[in-house]
Amino acid sequence: MPKNSINIFDWSEPLTKAPPHRLLAILRAEKMGFIKFKVEVDVNEAYDIIDAVVLKSQNTTTPHIQLAIEDSYKRLLNPAISNEALQEAKAKADANSIQVFANNLGQLLLAAPLGEKRILAIDPGFKSGCKIVCLDEKGDLLNNETIYPHAPQKEEAMAMKKIRSMVNAYKIDAISIGNGTASRETEFFIKKIAFDKAVQVFIVSEAGASVYSASKIAREEFPNYDVTVRGSISIGRRLSDPLAELVKIDPKAIGVGQYQHDVDQTKLKEELDNTVVRCVNSVGININTASKHLLSYVSGIGEKLAENIVNYRSENGPFENRKQLKKVPRLGEKAYQQGVAFIRISNAKNPLDNSAVHPEAYAIVEKMAKDLKLTVNDLIANKERTALIKPENYITSEIGLLGLKDIIKELEKPGLDPRKSAKVFEFDPNVKTIKDVKSGMILLGIVNNITNFGCFVDIGVKESGLVHISQLKAGFVSDVNEVVKLHQHVQVKVTEVDEDRKRIQLTMVI
Repeated sequence: MPKNSINIFDWSEPLTKAPPHRLLAILRAEKMGFIKFKVEVDVNEAYDIIDAVVLKSQNTTTPHIQLAIEDSYKRLLNPAISNEALQEAKAKADANSIQVFANNLGQLLLAAPLGEKRILAIDPGFKSGCKIVCLDEKGDLLNNETIYPHAPQKEEAMAMKKIRSMVNAYKIDAISIGNGTASRETEFFIKKIAFDKAVQVFIVSEAGASVYSASKIAREEFPNYDVTVRGSISIGRRLSDPLAELVKIDPKAIGVGQYQHDVDQTKLKEELDNTVVRCVNSVGININTASKHLLSYVSGIGEKLAENIVNYRSENGPFENRKQLKKVPRLGEKAYQQGVAFIRISNAKNPLDNSAVHPEAYAIVEKMAKDLKLTVNDLIANKERTALIKPENYITSEIGLLGLKDIIKELEKPGLDPRKSAKVFEFDPNVKTIKDVKSGMILLGIVNNITNFGCFVDIGVKESGLVHISQLKAGFVSDVNEVVKLHQHVQVKVTEVDEDRKRIQLTMVI
């Protein structure tokens, strides 16, 4: 086979061994005009391969045929082979990068939610002030305000008074602060306030919040408010339920991938959409509180049916059971069969309506309960009783042994969110900017992006630090995701700080 190589200045490597992220970086650099590169094929090896196929014998015509081979190779075959080799490598690099993005997006969407709490959300800022919103348990806007605790206004006392008043008036349980400009300063300011009750303080990624605030979705949700208020609402809702809020934003704007703008956009969108659907379906959604945007990602539903469900809910009140879904206009039997198991109805008369058990299996669950001389309610969340069920006794032509085991597993935890609960995290209070970061420091951080070559960690300053894959742990690491996950709390050691280039090198502390 031809030996293809990428040449960068006086450096080259086999194209087949070039890491995907490096190839995409080279292609981007060439597109931006910083470098020139080319894919070369071993000419002698190429001639040998062609000669073996074309030259069947040696005679007086051989020299002429060899001249024809050399001419056709140089003019036609070599450019075609080089281009085809590069396109094939690019396709593989695209697939790899898309998978990295999809994995990161999945972890981000399934990040730990705080749950139905009253939240005061802050989009921090200096000169323009901090935009404040108060949200109820459902994420609905209760109040919005702007405070100016930082320079140049420095209205700290007045800002403290307003925050205390809002926390008391709206019975706030937690405070969500965006991690952008003035984030740490705002965190320190909030923690100086003496509240009348315990209030948890969280730092939340605001990546994509500005994109949402200017989107059609945001304008539909909050037509009477400007982009600053909408952005603050997004920051607050991300704390209560990251999945429900982030599905409204173009995944590429969230910033948890590598070279997402350089890969095949059609394939990227397809994989990311599939990732969102998988995440939504794995968690399940409360049909009486879910937005139409979240509902649209339920299998079999889509945008139009999601809108019909929300309209039906507005006109007829909350759904009381899953069968009511069939009354939604244009929601046919096929859509019902596909999506009903991913829909939850809390406090439903039939407890199975708040589980992942499909209505087709309700009769089987009822028979299981009857055989044990129990009610379905007696089986729910009771491992001792579900352990008495012998699944092999309930196999049918529609449901096999594996399906029955899944049903029993679901009975043990009906309606239970598979995501963990959000936990408060505190950065080192002495580290506020990159100037405070020194080599040798051991700091706590949060993994905020994962790539093929390592992970980036937020240590409480504007610039995230890089833990190269070789610094994740002792020994060889083939996959970064085997060691860390997005939003994981980690401890790192600073190995190098380059203030001019705004780069921080880290190593993981085991």
